[in-house]
Amino acid sequence: MLKEFQKFAVKGNMIDMAVGIIIGAAFGTVVKSLVDDIIMPPIGMLLGGVDFTDLFVPLAGGDYASLIEAQEAGAPTLNYGLFINNLIAFVIVAFAVFILVKAVNRLRDLVEKEEEETPAQLEPPKEQMLLEEIRDLLKKQAG
Repeated sequence: MLKEFQKFAVKGNMIDMAVGIIIGAAFGTVVKSLVDDIIMPPIGMLLGGVDFTDLFVPLAGGDYASLIEAQEAGAPTLNYGLFINNLIAFVIVAFAVFILVKAVNRLRDLVEKEEEETPAQLEPPKEQMLLEEIRDLLKKQAG
């Protein structure tokens, strides 16, 4: 079992997957910052100065000025503002992955198309080969 795991871990796919996970985590951090620090503040300003991180409903009642204040008091809260931020971040990541997959598929199709065309260009059609053989035979008979 240890040797089997070693073969699996050393394979290129395992390393590619690890690199993908690391880059994905870094990309997720950048997208979260983009949403929290760049996209949501102007949207909040357009909606009358709303800070989406402070949009919540205290489930046990009570009046809290901010989410942090409610959390410090230990009040259970429904944090729909944070959910909106995370939803927007998800849409951005999903769109980026869609664009990436679409580009990879286009590249794969292009490579497959080139591979299909290449053998036909290297080998002449059968009719041409037969005609060349007939020509060569006729030259032998005439010569």
